[in-house]
Order: sequence, then C-alpha cells, then structure tokens
Amino acid sequence: MSKIKFSFLLISILTIFTLLAGCGQTQEGNASSVSGELNFYTSQPDADAEKLISAFNEQYTDVNVTVYRSGTEEVISKVQAEKQAGEVQADVLLVADAVTFESLKKQDMLLEYKSSEAEQIPDSFVDSDGMYTGTKVMSTALVVNKEKVSEMPTSWKVLTDEGSSGQVVMPSPLYSGAAAYNLGVLTRHDDFDWEFYENIQANEPMITQGNGDVLKAVANGEKSYGMVVDFIVARAEADGSPVKLVYPDEGVPVITEPIGIMNNTDNQPAAKAFVDFVLSQEGQELAAEIGYTPIREDVSAPEGLKTIEEMNVLDADINELYQNRELDKEQFNQLFGE
Repeated sequence: MSKIKFSFLLISILTIFTLLAGCGQTQEGNASSVSGELNFYTSQPDADAEKLISAFNEQYTDVNVTVYRSGTEEVISKVQAEKQAGEVQADVLLVADAVTFESLKKQDMLLEYKSSEAEQIPDSFVDSDGMYTGTKVMSTALVVNKEKVSEMPTSWKVLTDEGSSGQVVMPSPLYSGAAAYNLGVLTRHDDFDWEFYENIQANEPMITQGNGDVLKAVANGEKSYGMVVDFIVARAEADGSPVKLVYPDEGVPVITEPIGIMNNTDNQPAAKAFVDFVLSQEGQELAAEIGYTPIREDVSAPEGLKTIEEMNVLDADINELYQNRELDKEQFNQLFGE
C-alpha cells in the first residue's frame, strides 16, 4: 500500500471514530451543556409542577427552575404587567388553553419552536406556526356527591333543574382559564347558548375561584353537583372521596394546557430542553402517573379517565373564542355579579 493511500485510510478511520464518539455523547452532552436559570409560570397545581421539575432536573441537573403558580388569568395578568414594566420574567409558560396562547401569539410574545417530540402528538393540538403545543387532554365534566345523590345524572341539564337549586357550584371564568374556555364553547353551542348559564344563575350557584374549590364543596357535601375538570375528580375517587365523575351525554369541552416559550427568554437552550422533556414519552408517562390524560398517542390514559378518542368533544373556533373572551367574561360578570 502506498504512503498516500495509507494516510488517507488512517484519516478516514480517525474521522469515523471521532464521529461515533460524538454520537455516543449526544444525549448526555446536550444535557450537561444546558444550565442556568429558568422561570416557569404555570396554572398547574403546585404538587404537579414540583414533580415535573424534579423529573426534569434528574436529566438537567444544572438548570435551576423557579416556579410562579396561580390561576391562568392571574398568570397572564402577571405576564402582561411584566411586559408593561419593560421585561417579561417568564421563560416558559404552561397554562390552561389554546385561546390564552393565541392571545400571546397575536401580541408577538412567543418564540417559535417546533419540538421534534411533537411528531407524536395529533396535529390539532399543535400550533401550526410552532408557537405552542398541547401537553395533556383535560375535559370539563360533572362531579357529583354520591352520598347526596341516589341517581347519577347523564346531562348538563342537572345544573339547571329546579331540584338542583342551591346545590350547584362552578369555577369563575374570571380566574380559571378552563372555565373561561368552557364559557366560550358552551355559549356558542345551540344546545346551550347563554340560556344555559342564565338557568344555572337562577339556581343560585356557588361561584369559586378555581376548580379545586368546586371539588372541595362537592366532596364535603356542601353542594351536590359541580362543573369541574375531570382529572381532579378521578384522583379524589381513587383516594376514597364520596364523589363521582360523570361525562354528560351532550359532550364535554376539552383543553390541552399548552406549553410555549416567551420570545425574550435569556435561556433558550434550557427553555427548549424543558419543552422537549414535557412532550417526551418520559414526560407524558409522568403526566399519566400524576393523573392526567396524556396528549401523546403512544402513552395510555390513567384509570378512571376517558381518552380523547372516547370523549364526545364540544368545541368552537379558537380565533372566535380569542376575539370574544373578554366580552364573554364581562357578560358572565354582569349575569353572576362577580
């Protein structure tokens, strides 16, 4: 073999070994190169946010995640106040619904990021411009106190029946993003419209800030029926609470708790790694373990909850909901005197 051919062969072998070594270090190398501060704003329950961050930090040990947690409306109010002050502090946002993210998208406050993990998520739950992606499937259904009600209802109409007067509780759309989404969807459905809410108002309902207070009022027997997100009822049932989750025959509104990155983030690598982790199979299995219906098609729903394929979904045009959200809330406020 000539010296030239031998040299060429040696260089080629060294190049291949170098590439192979690089490939072997990709996962660990990427994780170890991601570090710094990350501000995570969310409407998730505190305990769920802590589990998510703990699992993320097992892979990304050098990222310090700081959490701000409240109802969706308060989280967004904080973000808007920070914008007015000159700098949004949040790096990653995970709140109730796509309508909320659509508003931020229109204000050019989100960073385009199309995670490769989103390939396992139905297209309808992924923003086509890459500004936000759904993280789970959460329907709003009925919660019923089994010790106060002998026959389980099958329809939303139980909230408007005269026999339910003084026995209904629901979250306020002025605080809860899920409640605001439900209000927009149901008032645009022929079977409900504003008449549905007017009839609920006639039953003198208890209006709470969040879904957790709805569950509490039904579980302790203060009220018989509530309008509430499904997963907290399934958890309570599993823990032995005297409540029952009922999916009404007419169907259920569904939110997807999207995640997105603020466009002024100072730590894009950590923000993108966090989004990737939430959407990954491991992140979705964690969501199912906590008690949510995962949004990936390759992860099963936890016991007690329907999958998206099993639900009769009530929906409405996202842009119309975005355009009318404040008007809807104002009309609700006038009707219920919030």
